[in-house]
Amino acid sequence: MAGIKWPTLPAVHQSSHNRRAINMTGVKSLYFLGLVLMGLAAIQAADAEQVVGGVSQLEGDRRKEALTLLDTTLSQLATGDGPDYKAVNVTSVTGQTVSGTKYTYEVELNNGSDKKQCTVQIWSQPWLPKDGTNIKIKCAGDEGELDRTW
Repeated sequence: MAGIKWPTLPAVHQSSHNRRAINMTGVKSLYFLGLVLMGLAAIQAADAEQVVGGVSQLEGDRRKEALTLLDTTLSQLATGDGPDYKAVNVTSVTGQTVSGTKYTYEVELNNGSDKKQCTVQIWSQPWLPKDGTNIKIKCAGDEGELDRTW
């Protein structure tokens, strides 16, 4: 295309000082990103069992604390208008951190006259002065679900 004069863009000139400053900013950003990723990996490795919002099977001291909460909450339920249940055999305990802690138990409950296989959920928000504990009990063969808050 001889004879056509194409427009040219103005040349951009950077001093070597500006290029070095831009390169150092990029290096610092990559270094910072690497530190953040390594920190997150360390946290995940250290506490792989408890993920905020995630459900995890409870073991050891966390399971013992959850079982104590179950016994205490069932006793509190019996002092009101609820049934007088005792946990006989707990087969599973999970925990989930959601604006407090929600525990789910697969448990055999005894009310003195019969035993039932039930799912019990306790949502605990101990910092609330009122309505900080909610318990839901759903037993196999029962139509409804007990739901109390105090």
